[in-house]
Amino acid sequence: MSRPSYPITQQSPGDDRMAAVSNAVRVPMGDSADVALAAAGDRQAFERLYRIHANRVFSICARMSGSRVMGEELTQDVFVRTWEKLPQFRGESAFSTWLHRLAVNVVLNARKTESKRASRTEQSDVEDDRRDEMARAPLHIERMDLQDAISKLPEGARRIFVLHDVEGYKHEEIAGMMGITSGGSKAQLHRARLLLREALER
Repeated sequence: MSRPSYPITQQSPGDDRMAAVSNAVRVPMGDSADVALAAAGDRQAFERLYRIHANRVFSICARMSGSRVMGEELTQDVFVRTWEKLPQFRGESAFSTWLHRLAVNVVLNARKTESKRASRTEQSDVEDDRRDEMARAPLHIERMDLQDAISKLPEGARRIFVLHDVEGYKHEEIAGMMGITSGGSKAQLHRARLLLREALER
């Protein structure tokens, strides 16, 4: 018997109705029950999971990509993958932990795909543009909030900062996800913190 098609249709993570639901009291047993039902193909159960977890997934995607628009697209990709992979979920960790790791992998894979399409020259131009934007930042940057500062970090430093300081992953875990050493992860985190401090203290 084939699995039903993906049940969520163009729903924005910023939807007020969804936000109201996601801010409600969450009962772990209900979440577990919906996971089991959704894994068996129950579309309503999956939509309930979406409404509960979409804002958190969107936050991860937007912070790691540095773009709200890209964050919305990646959030949809995450839940498409979740629907496809849910029957493989074994409950060895919390569903939220499994989902957040899936979100991180989707963001990283999206970047790899994008990199394959772009030439090295184009990538260099993008990085130059980002550095120019930071150099042209207004003097009243002290009023810029932390989220804006994070979004302006270089891509590698931003992702490791989000994974370590925001999401709570260990350097060894980050190294495994990003294909780098734990020492490289620590160095990038140190760089990210220095750049954030400099940006917020100007």
